[in-house]
Amino acid sequence: MEDRYGGDVLARGWRDAGRRTVPEIPAERQLVVEVAADGFCGAITRVDSGAVELEDRLGRRRLFPLGGGFLIDGRAVVLVVPRSAASTPPAARTASGSFAVPEARARVARGSRILVEGRHDAELVEKVWGDDLREEGVVVEYLRGVDLLAAALDDEPPGPDRRYGVLVDHLVVGSKESRIAQEVARGPHADYVRVVGHPHIDVWQCVNPQALGIAAWPDVPRGIEWKAGVSRALGWPARDHADLARTWQRILRSVRSYRDLDPALLGRVEELIDFVTQEGSGGSAGAFR
Repeated sequence: MEDRYGGDVLARGWRDAGRRTVPEIPAERQLVVEVAADGFCGAITRVDSGAVELEDRLGRRRLFPLGGGFLIDGRAVVLVVPRSAASTPPAARTASGSFAVPEARARVARGSRILVEGRHDAELVEKVWGDDLREEGVVVEYLRGVDLLAAALDDEPPGPDRRYGVLVDHLVVGSKESRIAQEVARGPHADYVRVVGHPHIDVWQCVNPQALGIAAWPDVPRGIEWKAGVSRALGWPARDHADLARTWQRILRSVRSYRDLDPALLGRVEELIDFVTQEGSGGSAGAFR
């Protein structure tokens, strides 16, 4: 009688029997691939031992880890380091994780801007993305509060050559920030303004607590000014604005690269850089993110 089940089911390799093998493809320059997770599609421009940079048809560049999660002609592949790159030293990186351009000069400032709520937000964005922003000619300005956003847009209206990407704190359903974002999305400037944000009360929380040597950011009861409450809970001085300013500098010094930041902030800043460096026709501001 024929044995329908073959040999010993516990023999070596039985777990992989019938499993589809995903091919490994060298990440050669100009190879066009798609990122399965979000549909970003582009040609490979650079690669090192741990990451690959893709450039799409609009000239936007993004960095992804080598390995699985890519598609070629709709089929899953694993990108690996090509032999030609295996023997070359890794390319220098900026604090944002982008490949550094040797002797890159700052571009003349665009009309487009990235607007943030306050000085601390601006300083954090500059520390991590400053090299990228100078190369793209993008200036970061702070509003002194998201409540002033509508007035700022009316004073200097956006357009095809003057896009505004806006980064706000505490962008969650039902918050004041979310209502302002929705008003902008419904307003006359919607095509050339994108409002995104992170869920934290303040940009301080976008710094991973481990970078500061603490287990977590303290919970602050309602009715207590958040920064002062956090500082006191951690045993840091909080008598006046000068103390809080010194605390912020302590936090900022702990940030060495994008790895020290919450992904909830990383993705949003990258999105704004892509948005304000687009050329030509406007895009939808959407709701809020």
